[in-house]
This record gives sequence, C-alpha cells and structure tokens, in this order.
Amino acid sequence: MSILNVNSEIGRLKTVVLHRPGIELENLTPKWLDELLFDDIPWLDLAVQEHDAFAKVLIDHGVEVLYLSDLVAAALDTDPAVKTRFVHQFIAEANVTSETLSTVIAEFLLSIQSTKTMVERTMAGIKKLDMPNFVKRTLSDHIRDYPFVTDPMPNLYFTRDPFSVIGSGVAVSRMFASTRSRETIYGEYIFNHHPVYGNPKPPFYYRRDLPSTIEGGDILLLTPTILAVGVSQRTHPAAIEKLAKNLFYGNPTKYEKIVAFDIPKSRSFMHLDTVLTQVDVDKFTIHNELNHTLKVFELTKNPDSYGKLLVKPIERPLKAMLETYLGRHVTMIPCGGDDVVASDREQWNDGANTFAIAPGEVIVYQRNHVTNSILVKNGVKINAIPSSELSRGRGGPRCMSMPFYRMDNQ
Repeated sequence: MSILNVNSEIGRLKTVVLHRPGIELENLTPKWLDELLFDDIPWLDLAVQEHDAFAKVLIDHGVEVLYLSDLVAAALDTDPAVKTRFVHQFIAEANVTSETLSTVIAEFLLSIQSTKTMVERTMAGIKKLDMPNFVKRTLSDHIRDYPFVTDPMPNLYFTRDPFSVIGSGVAVSRMFASTRSRETIYGEYIFNHHPVYGNPKPPFYYRRDLPSTIEGGDILLLTPTILAVGVSQRTHPAAIEKLAKNLFYGNPTKYEKIVAFDIPKSRSFMHLDTVLTQVDVDKFTIHNELNHTLKVFELTKNPDSYGKLLVKPIERPLKAMLETYLGRHVTMIPCGGDDVVASDREQWNDGANTFAIAPGEVIVYQRNHVTNSILVKNGVKINAIPSSELSRGRGGPRCMSMPFYRMDNQ
C-alpha cells in the first residue's frame, strides 16, 4: 500500500499536511505587503487560534494532521550532510549575493540546536537585527532600507500550492511569484529524504526546476483517471502539458485525461480552487462569473505519436461537461447564491474554496454564511471554522491543506 494516496477531491480524508502560522506573519509590514502577496497583516495570535480550530475539526474526524516544519525537520535529521546542503540551498535561493554574508547566515542557522527551530527560522525570515555582529557590507546594504537578510514566507500556511499529491506521486511546484519560490524547497527535501514520505521516493510528476510555473491550487482530481488543472495567473499552459506528458508517458499512471480550465488571469481568480471545488460525488461550489468566462481544453495521449499530446477544445457548458466526465447528474452551488453583492463579498473571502473531509462533508469559513446556508440546503454537512485573520491571506480551507491520503471508496 502506498504511503501517499489521493485519487479524488472527496474521498474520506485520513492524512493531511498543514502549516501552523508562525513569526513569518509578524514579519509582514505595510511597506512590503504587495511584494509578499498580502493585502493586510493578520494578527498572529488570533490566526494561530483559528488555525488550531481548523486542525481540531480534522483531528476530531479521525484525520492524522502532519505539520510542515515537523516533516522537513525529520527529513533533514536523516543525515547531517542533507541538513547542511539544505541550508546552503536555502541561502542561495534567498538571493544572498554576498559570500561573507552567506557564510555568516549558514553558521547562524547551523548553530541552532533544534532542527525544527532552524526550519521555522528559515520560514519566518531572518532579520538583520537577528544576525550576530551584522554590518553593512554591500552597496545594497547601504542603499536599500530593508530589514531582512532573507525574506519571510507568510504564504506558507497555504500548503496546497508548493506541492501536490496526485495518486501515489507528487508534483512539486514551480511558483509564479519569486517571493514564494523557496516554499517548494521544503517539499523537495520531504519527498527525497523523509524517513517515511521519502523512503522510497515517490514518483515525481513535476519538479520545481522546470521552466514553467504551476501551483497546487490549480490542480483538482475529478476522477481517478481525469485531472482538472487551471490555466490561471499562476499556472502556465506549458506546465500543464509537461505534467500531462509525465502522467501519460514518463511515469505511466491511470490518468487518461487532463482537462485544462482557462480562467481569468486576476487575483480574484487566483487559482482554479478559488472558483470551483467539489463537495460531494455530484456537487460543486462555483463562483458565478466562472460560467461566463471559462474556456476548456482536453489533453490526452496522441495515439499516432508516442510522447505527444492531443489537445481539443470542449464546446459545452461547464455543468454538462462535468456530468459527462463524472458520469452522473451534477449540482452547481453558487458562491453567495444569486445576490451579486453576497457573491462578490463571499468570493473575496473564499466562499467557493471548501475542503472535503468525506463525500458530502466539508470545512468552510464561518464568515461565508450565505454560501454555507446554500450548501446545507443542498444536503452538504458543513464544519464552519473562524476566519477573521486567516482569510486576510486570500485563501480558504482547501488552500490551507494538502492531503497525503484519502480513502478510494467514496
């Protein structure tokens, strides 16, 4: 039995990876919000309480909750050479150009006795004030009024994006924004070195050093043989084609089709899962605007040319298309209902970004009361969690979770 097993969006959840928000949120400042992809600064203490409430719902439903920093620390503790290599790779990818400063940072990180604490320090960002005997050396140090030697990673609590489990393999993302690019280092070390999840190594269906960007929020598992991937602001068509070739040819899997959803390239349509999530075997949440803007393409093997793809447009409404792929009648549940104001407000707060823990049972943000009421009316059981601070990062319960194991039987 594979230690990784995710073949649907709704199979009963058994194991999931979260990241408990840390000091990286306290290292957000108004001056650098845009650069770090935030609209506001969450209050860490309350964000942690809300995240713990999220984890408790999962644990109360029998789900094993793994934390990102624990997984990375366990991977690095397998070999001192692995830990040292990680530190130097982290520094290089943090764009530290001074050789002297690189050496100082490496010594600083490797001097931290607890590997988990060291990992959390890389996530939090390293301030110049934290460095022993930091002095201005480079022209950039003298000119740029920037408090960090390595940037914080405040988006890390959205564990959905840096890597994705597909079947029994993984796709380690290449992130769209440079500020998030280092997040995928953690996945690389987990799946190459962790004593459980990297031993043996799972198949890699995408690697972080490939040239085209793809993020986990754009990857939805429609069926055990059909994958849906959003062509979004953050996922490039070339990455989807590479993923398709790897699934169809490189590491042959049971996947027969990839359905590419071409969605608007804007922050409100950040990923496919911000506008479309599955909540039951025959039910989906949807942002109303998606129906008016969507183009869909089907990718399959080319029977006449090994290693190549066939790409064809799908000319039918979204509901009809989903019914064809799933082989059953489908109900579309609109975020915010028919009220334009409620729809826009709750879409902004990720009302369509639900996270299924079993068929017909989901975790949602408490604040999206209109959408939540509609879900209940459609027979979906909801577990509502507080989200006044978590939602400031523009991501919902699905964004904050990466399943490692779901039961296959629906």
